[in-house]
Amino acid sequence: MSSDRKGFPFISIVIPLYNEEKNVMPLYASLKDVINRDKREYEIIFVDDGSDDATLKYLEDLQKKDKSVVVLSLRKNFGQTAALVAGFDYAAGDIIVTMDGDLQNDPEDIPGLIDKMKDYDVVSGWRRDRKDPFLTRRLPSIIANWLISKVTGLRLHDYGCTLKAYRKDIIQNIRLYGEMHRFIPAVAKWSGAKVGEIDTRHHPRRFGSSKYGISRTVRVVLDLITVRFFQSFSTRPLHAFGLMGLILGGAGLMLSAYLTAEKLFLGYDIGGRPLLLLGVLLIILGVQFIAMGLLGEILVRIYHESQDKPIYIIRKVFRHNGR
Repeated sequence: MSSDRKGFPFISIVIPLYNEEKNVMPLYASLKDVINRDKREYEIIFVDDGSDDATLKYLEDLQKKDKSVVVLSLRKNFGQTAALVAGFDYAAGDIIVTMDGDLQNDPEDIPGLIDKMKDYDVVSGWRRDRKDPFLTRRLPSIIANWLISKVTGLRLHDYGCTLKAYRKDIIQNIRLYGEMHRFIPAVAKWSGAKVGEIDTRHHPRRFGSSKYGISRTVRVVLDLITVRFFQSFSTRPLHAFGLMGLILGGAGLMLSAYLTAEKLFLGYDIGGRPLLLLGVLLIILGVQFIAMGLLGEILVRIYHESQDKPIYIIRKVFRHNGR
């Protein structure tokens, strides 16, 4: 890890914004107050995610008067995950902190997250006293956090909290698509990262309106299925599809064998039996699942070999000097 001239790590703060014109200046003032009191050097990366209000204009004004401010303007609204990835790609810091731009995250928590990074590779914020409506925001979040923790094996109280800190070498090895930014700690954990959690403040929204609704719960579940698949079977898809194919095909063969025995030894008419159709259907499904697994194996090899992408991640290399 590199560091600034004072011996402290350089910090990049990445903030995605979408139609937050009234929040830009108060957020910047709060950030600068924290930065000016801290000993570390920072850069603030604002990512305007295709806003159609005056958000970008305010950001451009800030960038002109503050050399520590970087502004990324996306051509359209790509979503929070894409905006965060853009910020990660342009971040120069050793530690990358992410936060929302709606003033609900508190910049005062940033030094605490960074201090906890001494023992962790990823530190996630926990909005213990969350200031959001219970039925539409907090209850779905409670259910989603429980489900994600169960499926991924990483117990966090608040996957949805954007206020997090990452080591740059960890985030560089993670590829994000869809709306998978909330799963970064789990993906990092599977890559060998040490993940911690810290209590953070949460404030009611003062300006603007929330960009999230109850419908995001469905998207979280779908993304969770994707994450779980990549966690367990990204390099061996045949183990997932092939196992299901063997189970279905085996059940179909057993039913067919049973019906064949009835026909041959007992003389029963099996032509109109629903079990016959079920057995044939299961055999066909079994063959299809195994074929999908084989196709997946081919695609995995093309993906890794065409990009010369290893199936492992090295933390550090120890060797003698000069070798």
